Amino acid sequence: MKNFKRVLASILSAGMMLGLLAGCAAAPAASTPAPAAEAPAAEEAAPAEDGVQEITWMFWDDLEATSDLISLGYKDVVDRFNKDYEGKYHVTPITTNLEEYYSKLNALVAANQTPDVFIVSPGPNLDVYVNPGVAAVLDDYLADGWKDTFTSDAVFSGGTYDGKIYAIPLNIAAACVFYNTEMFEKAGAEVPTNWTEMLDACEKLQAAGYTPITISAGTAWCLSMVAGYLCDRNGLDLDKIASHETDWFDDKVVNAANQIVELSKYFQKTAAGDDNDIATAAFYNEEAAILIQGSWAIGQINGANPEFEDKCGVFQFPAIEGGNDPNRLIAKSDSLAMSSATKYPEASIAFMKYFTDDIAQRYTAEKGGKIPVTKVEYDAAVAPKELAYVMDIFENASGTFGFYNESLADTEAGSTFDNAFVEIFLGTPIEEALQEIQDYYEANVW
Repeated sequence: MKNFKRVLASILSAGMMLGLLAGCAAAPAASTPAPAAEAPAAEEAAPAEDGVQEITWMFWDDLEATSDLISLGYKDVVDRFNKDYEGKYHVTPITTNLEEYYSKLNALVAANQTPDVFIVSPGPNLDVYVNPGVAAVLDDYLADGWKDTFTSDAVFSGGTYDGKIYAIPLNIAAACVFYNTEMFEKAGAEVPTNWTEMLDACEKLQAAGYTPITISAGTAWCLSMVAGYLCDRNGLDLDKIASHETDWFDDKVVNAANQIVELSKYFQKTAAGDDNDIATAAFYNEEAAILIQGSWAIGQINGANPEFEDKCGVFQFPAIEGGNDPNRLIAKSDSLAMSSATKYPEASIAFMKYFTDDIAQRYTAEKGGKIPVTKVEYDAAVAPKELAYVMDIFENASGTFGFYNESLADTEAGSTFDNAFVEIFLGTPIEEALQEIQDYYEANVW
């Protein structure tokens, strides 16, 4: 536990948690939400007829049907809150699936029906809820001692705009490479540290009769995450893209595109249509040897197939020979925002605090396999084995960065990047596909 705190502190104190994950989240939909209705003052909010203040919370999983351990932990939060505040507050979840989450959230926002509390992905594109005034400023609520329970002020970096906090982090996760240790051993494949070794491992797995990689191109951010890693490993500097010192035909981007094509011959045959859940299930059902995914998938893997934990290894995304720093990680966090239009801010904040109390944060590590964001003590011996592997990767991390689709000029730029790499995977010539993101920047950014 002491080692965990030392590792996390070293990462956070360096200010490297921009774009915090796992759970795993797609970028917000491209459309900008309409401004929220002006929030009534708390003292003016009319109580419910039965005296209970009813609030809503929107999430991207079905809490009744899920086997994902993180989602089940969130269900426990809902149940505990409703029991503890029975007769005073009550929360009703609004659930959907990951692929449709932001489009449905934005539709509610546009209809002035914004949920009181909702899950968001922090980072540059959270501004679609900050700029129009949809998300509430949370600093005053954190000032009552709540903020002191967190490991560091740095965990709020991805949810902070113009010095004000709009999103509360719930956990930390990193994008890694999961692998089936038994398949690797039988195929004579070694854990790769660079790109050449990655391709060699895939070749050996394929020769042994295994599908080397399961991935979703049907859920565009999954493939885009790999593309982002490849761009970064090749040395692309997004600041130079933003300032137009270089462009989307930079050799580093073209190299990444060629490497996606090179890697794709080892994907499962149904990758084009498989969504994230299907691709992840293929890994824990032992239909493929490798899953490139965030550590937020630990809860999904172990929840669906607990026996698979002993075969599940983790390594960091490999280096590109002669390329950029190989110890940089894509890191993310589930985070919570509160509607500026909520009639019941006290109830909403009370609910949000349940996600960061000791019970929830201990569960995050011991069951869900994500890194807590508070100073809670937890038993590393009962946490998923995969979490220890992820912590080893964090210990060697030199920095973190966000998903490209959440780190570009705006959400539409991110979506265009996603789509360009899906098209490259599907066979569109690289120059033609990159022209789409180039055209977007020429028309809207530069």
